[in-house]
Amino acid sequence: MKILFLYTELAGYVMSCFRALADKNTQVHVVRWPVNKEAPFEFDIPEGVTIYDRPNYTDEQLLDLVIGINPDKIIVSGWVDKGYLKVAKHFFNQVPTVLTLDNQWNGSFRQQVARLISPFYLKKHFSHAWVPGEPQAVYARKLGFGAKIQTGFYSADTASFSKVYEKKAAQTTVPQRLLYVGRYITAKGLDLLFDAFIEIQSETPSPWELWCLGAGEQYDQRPSHPQIKHHGFVQPTDMPQYLNETGVFVLPSRFEPWGVVVHEMAVAGFPMVCSSAIGATSTFLHHGENGFIFKNESKEALKTALKKVMNMDQATLKNMSLRSHELGMKHTPDIWAQIVI
Repeated sequence: MKILFLYTELAGYVMSCFRALADKNTQVHVVRWPVNKEAPFEFDIPEGVTIYDRPNYTDEQLLDLVIGINPDKIIVSGWVDKGYLKVAKHFFNQVPTVLTLDNQWNGSFRQQVARLISPFYLKKHFSHAWVPGEPQAVYARKLGFGAKIQTGFYSADTASFSKVYEKKAAQTTVPQRLLYVGRYITAKGLDLLFDAFIEIQSETPSPWELWCLGAGEQYDQRPSHPQIKHHGFVQPTDMPQYLNETGVFVLPSRFEPWGVVVHEMAVAGFPMVCSSAIGATSTFLHHGENGFIFKNESKEALKTALKKVMNMDQATLKNMSLRSHELGMKHTPDIWAQIVI
């Protein structure tokens, strides 16, 4: 079986999914755009996976390439790339052509236009839709895909993060360190997190620290505080050493259609504090069970949630860690590969 992915930019977690698919005696072909400079991941390309760089092909050359591959299924990221659309339309009614999207339905003018033109446009290119979770399934239903919608488009590298959990489970205490993993940009809400943490430490000083992993356009504006540590961008292979030394994951995003990092941290066994804007909380964060969801853009709500975990006893934090891992393991690269096939 030959599966073709017409992708945007790749991330490390995708490789574990491609590897699981290739292990099922499947040829995996991937066309991708260059990697985001703010998250310069280094990839280990699995055996059985062939990568093609999109800038090396005109739309016509891309179609010729795909005709030569002769795939049994085509999976396309969004509908922005006209060359990808040309391929989908050419193969429509020949093989399954699957649209993937991770935007949540918000009823914006742009989404309303997409909903109205979908029967005459998207539905003439794509036979199915594949989305991360229920927040995106709502949008796919609005676009008219009905019963031909599958969830589970994203999966963390659960094998790698389970190794982190094994070490965490063996620890007698949860480290008093909050962890943020992501870019330093406005959409991630880091300014809210910095302000909330600094205010908490000013009002009721404690040993808790905040460790931040990532880079981005606002990295140079990072605050200097004795209990906030900025570690910069960290490659996935180096991530475990930081995860082993931190205790509670925080993601204050203003805008986060999904957020695979939430899945990763759940598998790793982190109690979590996340904003209500994050799509992945619908699957991997049950409020009060393995962490807390706070109202998007509310610094006071974030402070309240942070105080809860920072004042929590070790037994409760350990129970939340276990619950996070249980929720995280409900979706894996192997399950992802089964969906593709």
